[in-house]
Amino acid sequence: MKPTLLILAAGIGSRYGGLKQMDPIGPSGEAIMDYSIFDALKAGFGKVVFVIRRQIEADFKEMFLDKLSPFVDIDYVFQDLDMLPSGMHLPEQRKKPWGTGHAMMVAEKKIDGPFAVINADDYYGPLSYKVMADFLINNNEKENLFSMVGFQLDKTLSEHGHVARGVCETNDKQFLVSIEERLNIIKGSQGIYYIDGSDKEISLSGKETVSMNFWGFQVNVFKYLNQYFRDFMEEFGSHPKKEFFIPLAVTRLIANKEAGFQVLQSGESWFGVTYKDDKPRVVEEVRTRVDKGVYPEKLWG
Repeated sequence: MKPTLLILAAGIGSRYGGLKQMDPIGPSGEAIMDYSIFDALKAGFGKVVFVIRRQIEADFKEMFLDKLSPFVDIDYVFQDLDMLPSGMHLPEQRKKPWGTGHAMMVAEKKIDGPFAVINADDYYGPLSYKVMADFLINNNEKENLFSMVGFQLDKTLSEHGHVARGVCETNDKQFLVSIEERLNIIKGSQGIYYIDGSDKEISLSGKETVSMNFWGFQVNVFKYLNQYFRDFMEEFGSHPKKEFFIPLAVTRLIANKEAGFQVLQSGESWFGVTYKDDKPRVVEEVRTRVDKGVYPEKLWG
């Protein structure tokens, strides 16, 4: 069975100031998602499912659905705030989406086999999809063996502001041991560092392995995810901004010994549009790859 690519495209993009998921960056108006899908299909993925907000459905259909339908089996699902476990109700003050773990969970009915999860606004590179597709296809029968594509920290930073990254610890067999969320990571003139809770600058080498939210799962992950989200809601459901992130579920799966995560390496450089000022660099990076023949001038012609 060919794996499915699940694209999380329901985020608000508050730091970017708009719908960065749909912002054209390619020479023929392609968004980052177009390149992700192109790379995934070439690597062996067979279906694409989007998680979107209901408010952008018309724009999404116009930009992606009609264009991509001739090339790939494509589907989508909404991430609504009131998609909650039975017996639970939406807090009146809640306006912010419930997070990436919730976004993944609402796609359960659209997925019937091994799948990978990515962010809509991140470029991961062709080799990342290749190592993930190979892993999912070769380990299709191992229900509790999951994966993550790891990236080198210094290949994931923005020149225009701080970022948050999940810094990973692995064992000698390249299995994930833990993820430590580091906020306010900055690339400055004196090197790379993050600012901790006491406003202290802590140096980083830049060689650390980080998660960029590129995960590989078997379909049985949903039974765990649903329970974890229910537990999250019972503890934090009344909080107006608390989010249920995929790494929270991953951390619990590892701690409970319910699943193992093999960390895959592709050697690719990540780039994305966290800030508006990141866009020119992204456009340049894509143009360079088109000029080198990695991508055609028009992806879907």
